[in-house]
Amino acid sequence: MSWVDEKAYNGLALVRQVREQQVYPHFRPYETGGVHATLYGKPVVNFSSNDYLGLTMHPKVKEAAKRAVERFACGLSSSRVQATTTAHIELEERLAKWFGWESCLLFTTGYQAMVGTIQSLSDRDTTLVLDNLSHACILDGTFLAAGVPVQSPEVRYFNHNSAKSLERCLKTRERKNALVLMEGIYSLDGDRAPLKDFVEVCERYDAVLLCDDAHGTGTLGKHGKGLTEESGMEGRVPIMISTFSKTFGGIGGILLGKADVVDYVKHNARAFLFSATLPVPIVAAASTILDMMEAEGPALVQELHEKSAYMRKCLLQLGFDLGKSDTHIMPVMCRDQRKALFMHVALLESGVNMVPITYPGCKEGEERLRLNVTRGHTKEDMDQALELLDTYGKVFYVQSGEDLGPMETSW
Repeated sequence: MSWVDEKAYNGLALVRQVREQQVYPHFRPYETGGVHATLYGKPVVNFSSNDYLGLTMHPKVKEAAKRAVERFACGLSSSRVQATTTAHIELEERLAKWFGWESCLLFTTGYQAMVGTIQSLSDRDTTLVLDNLSHACILDGTFLAAGVPVQSPEVRYFNHNSAKSLERCLKTRERKNALVLMEGIYSLDGDRAPLKDFVEVCERYDAVLLCDDAHGTGTLGKHGKGLTEESGMEGRVPIMISTFSKTFGGIGGILLGKADVVDYVKHNARAFLFSATLPVPIVAAASTILDMMEAEGPALVQELHEKSAYMRKCLLQLGFDLGKSDTHIMPVMCRDQRKALFMHVALLESGVNMVPITYPGCKEGEERLRLNVTRGHTKEDMDQALELLDTYGKVFYVQSGEDLGPMETSW
């Protein structure tokens, strides 16, 4: 047995253990998609979906993708350097206008958009300043830049969502330039960043702020344009990155910024230049969802907020710990790996999917079920989930035990 075989075997010890206990939660094969999906031949309500406005399965979206297949097939067999279409250009122009930035560039994934942008903008004169709970795409972009000898930026971390900690990092940095990397909504904890405070600190120390608003797009602000709209910070965030894999119902990355900055990344980001072009059916689907956002965005966002407010109120009344969440992303804190895994299995067997997050996805003692409320969930879906959570929460001792009275059942 080679060292690679030995490494793999030893590294899979925990996976083997949970498989033997029949509670392995990952890579379950869906037969149909959407919030109302099919798994192992049975209907399941998916509360771990990021389809926040419930538009992925909309007939107009699917029809647009079908038409694009007829015109461009499923892929273009090359990178954007030699495989750019009018559909890509038109959507980039529309997104820049809708979000309120000068320019836009589409990457094949949101992960690549972040990694490629960080790698492009970093050099020996740069300090990269990260929130200590940053997403893997921010960490990997930072590690890539730091590991290239000709770039070698300084790297510093600030305490989660702390403007004071960020200010200390910027005040004591050793390089003349600073790129601050933060997220609008943190996907595991469901808490917003204090964007206004961060903008003011960055402006005071001549730092460039890059906001990853993947989970805020379509969910925050009156029109769903994200945390910048909700915070009144339009025009004061130099660079924003978002994705098509949540509200826009597919896959793809969005870079927004000034024209020269976006063009510079376009010509320097290896993750963009050496990756296959975003398939046109995905572009067409996202363009159709943008039509809907332009036409009825406020109503769609308001419906999501009403449903998430109802779910939050009921979960708290039942005694569940939602951690730091103040958005539609509501982690049900179990704070124990076995509780999270067995709660997941019990819920799934009853027709509700909430994926467990355990170490190393979170710190030990912060294990939770991923519960995302979407506009596509009905009141019946939420009530079913609440009833099951209450039942199994008591079985596995997940609730606080405090009697908070009868659950509210109206919006």
